[in-house]
Amino acid sequence: MLATTRHDAVSLLTLQRPERRNAINLELAQALLAAAQSEVDAGARVLVVTGEGTSFCSGADLTGVYGDAFLDALYGMLHGLTRLPVPVVAAVNGPAIGAGTQLALACDLRVADEKALFGVPTARNGMAVDAWTMRTLQTVAGGGLARRLMLAAETVDRDEAVRYGLVDRTGDLDAALAWAQEIATLAPLTLAHNKLVLNGGGEEEVARTFAACWESEDVQEAAAARAEKRPPIFRGR
Repeated sequence: MLATTRHDAVSLLTLQRPERRNAINLELAQALLAAAQSEVDAGARVLVVTGEGTSFCSGADLTGVYGDAFLDALYGMLHGLTRLPVPVVAAVNGPAIGAGTQLALACDLRVADEKALFGVPTARNGMAVDAWTMRTLQTVAGGGLARRLMLAAETVDRDEAVRYGLVDRTGDLDAALAWAQEIATLAPLTLAHNKLVLNGGGEEEVARTFAACWESEDVQEAAAARAEKRPPIFRGR
C-alpha cells in the first residue's frame, strides 16, 4: 500500500495501489501520515511523495466506506503533512484528481511530468472539500484557476498548471529527487521556520522558530564556511 525508501537525507514515499490508480482509502491516509512522521523522526530532511504506476493519485477511493473515520484520516493526513518541520515535494507522475490534487497541495513544492493532470471535481459527484483546500489552491495558483477548478469542475494539464504556479518544476521522479537532495543541504531550522510562516503558523510558535534560527550552531557554521570558502554543513541545531 505504501513503500518508503531512503536516499541519503531524502525519504521517498510511494503510494502503492496501482490497481486503484493510487486512490486514497482510510488505511492509505493513515499509513502515509505515519510513514511521513516516522521518516522525519528518523532524520529525513526532505520527503518526496509519488505514486506507483501511471497515476499520482486518482482521488478518494469511491469503493470505500465514507464517514467520519475516513474524513478524519484524510484531513488528518493532509493537514499533518503541512505541519511537518521539513519540506515535502510532490512528484506528480500522472493524474492528481480530487484528493490527489489535495495531496499535491499539502506538499510544499510540486514537480510534474507531462502526464500530470489536476482537478477537484466535487461539483460532479456532490461531495465537498474543506475550506483549507480551496484557500490553499487560491493562494498557490490564484483565484482564477481556483474558481475554474471549484466552480466549473475543470481539469488542467501540466503546462497550464505551470503557468498558474500550481506546478513549480517540470520533470520526472528523478528530477524531484534531485531537487530534494539540493534542498536537503539547506539549513533545517531555517526551512522549518520558513514553512511554518508560509503555512500560517501562530505568532508564538513563529517567534520561537525565529529565535531558534538566530541562536543555532548552524548560523555559526555558515559564518565559518564563508570565511573558509567552503559549503556549509548544517546539522539542524
